[in-house]
Amino acid sequence: MTRPHSDRNFLAKRYARDAVIRGAAVGIFGAGFGVLAIDAGFSVLQALAMSLLVFTGASQFSAASVLSTGGDPASAIGAALLLAARNGLYGMTMAGHIDGSLGKRMAAAHITIDESTALGVGQDNPDDVEGAFFAGGLSVFFFWNLGTLAGALGGQALGDADALGLDAAFASGFISLAMPALRSSEGRTAAIAGSVIAAVGSLVFRPGIPIILAGLGAFVAYRIHARGNPA
Repeated sequence: MTRPHSDRNFLAKRYARDAVIRGAAVGIFGAGFGVLAIDAGFSVLQALAMSLLVFTGASQFSAASVLSTGGDPASAIGAALLLAARNGLYGMTMAGHIDGSLGKRMAAAHITIDESTALGVGQDNPDDVEGAFFAGGLSVFFFWNLGTLAGALGGQALGDADALGLDAAFASGFISLAMPALRSSEGRTAAIAGSVIAAVGSLVFRPGIPIILAGLGAFVAYRIHARGNPA
């Protein structure tokens, strides 16, 4: 399928500006992740490798948080995968808008996140969806990794992040990255149910397990809203 010539001039598009703004904003939280990763025992290279290869902010925050509080790697991976699962739904949303080779589709899969998907599907012109998606994804990828590097280097210099009160900043960054899910009533129900489950679980299980159990909040939300909206 041949794209209109105007799509090739994506730098002149309005979404190019929006992509840079979103990327820069997310990069700030990337710096927070970099500091947290160092506090959790990562090296600078390990923190940067995680951002380059995993590239899903909420999952990275979750994994590093579990490890920093004494959780085991299996719990950290489980919590990260649970949060990353939503990207599969975004992939199905974008699949019909991405044309081209297998390599191009693989690159698209790697940058399929909240911001890139939102920018893509938010276009009024269907011919702009793919360009906006890639602009948003690549911008966030660049700034997130730049922020991770800066934060990790800064974390080495700062020392104990908790002693400086940065643990509260980590929680704020995690919540900010999860905010898009709270725009719907289903998302809010899942968040409340998951919070209750995690709070109760923290009284019984070791660190990391309550975060995984919190994923049951999505099932609770599904059941509640399914009953309220029967087919």
